[in-house]
Amino acid sequence: MEFSATQIAALVNGTVEGNGDAKVSDFAKIEEGHPGAISFLANPKYTHYLYDTESSVVLVRRDLELERPVKATLIRVDDPYATVAQLLDMVSKMMAPHPSGLEQPCHVADGVAVADDVYVGAFSYVATGVTIGKNVKIYPQCYVGAGVTIGDNTILYPGVKIYHGCKVGSNCILHSGVVIGADGFGFAPVNGSYNKIPQIGIVVVEDDVEIGANTTVDRATMGCTRIKKGVKLDNLIQVAHNCEIGENTVMASQAGVAGSTKIGANCMVGGQTGFAGHIHVGDNVQIGAQSGLNKDVASGSRIMGYPAVDSRDFARQTVNIKNLGKLYDEVRRIKSELDNNK
Repeated sequence: MEFSATQIAALVNGTVEGNGDAKVSDFAKIEEGHPGAISFLANPKYTHYLYDTESSVVLVRRDLELERPVKATLIRVDDPYATVAQLLDMVSKMMAPHPSGLEQPCHVADGVAVADDVYVGAFSYVATGVTIGKNVKIYPQCYVGAGVTIGDNTILYPGVKIYHGCKVGSNCILHSGVVIGADGFGFAPVNGSYNKIPQIGIVVVEDDVEIGANTTVDRATMGCTRIKKGVKLDNLIQVAHNCEIGENTVMASQAGVAGSTKIGANCMVGGQTGFAGHIHVGDNVQIGAQSGLNKDVASGSRIMGYPAVDSRDFARQTVNIKNLGKLYDEVRRIKSELDNNK
């Protein structure tokens, strides 16, 4: 489909600067622009590409001051990154397939109500007592265990496994390989061996959550492991039993959260971050990649490192470590001078 700059500006409440009739039918990164594409400029370090890009239209901030003329038509908006996300969402919904019905062979247990707009793909298994909301899409090779609840408009991509009794809210996206409700890692040491502690709780995934490929969320020993509304989990994350992740928290790949840890709302967690068990992280905390947390963290903190400290302290520590070699050489020189003067 093809749209003019004027049409796009009307959709996103933007202001056109240049040729409003410029047509686009594709998206491109600003450094890889080509005629007929729309790009965006959100990161200042890419500003120099604006003046040479071949894209027909570029989304920029309203307050951007040009250093010289540009070839592209500009659409000025409040937030180019959020705006391109809005446009991509519109296009994605127009292009996405909308399967429905039961694709054979699949198994849906007797008594499970499946609305006409629900899709269950081939080789998927839906067990007894499952509740499926409107417009749910369960792609091939999924497993939905006994008593599971799935809310409206939720998508399970191929290979998702949801163990018995767990609850997934509305408007959620679970990518391939996600496992919800496997047993938590609970064992009691007895006479040199380990006895399994039955994990009789569940997992609750609230509305508007997206969970990346091959991420796992373990069921609680008792009660529930809870992923709250609006949380976004990247690929390859482990959330252990009885954890809680607060509303609108985002977590990058390979993070691991040990049992019974509570993470607050609106936190940002970098990749490969590790959380010890039974700690509490407040709201609005920012955690740098590869950090290790072994104690509680106050709301509003910005931390990094292992063990994690205030990000400013971490920056100073890093500089000091880089200078250790010079400091060592200086100490040896001073010691040598003192020894020679004896």
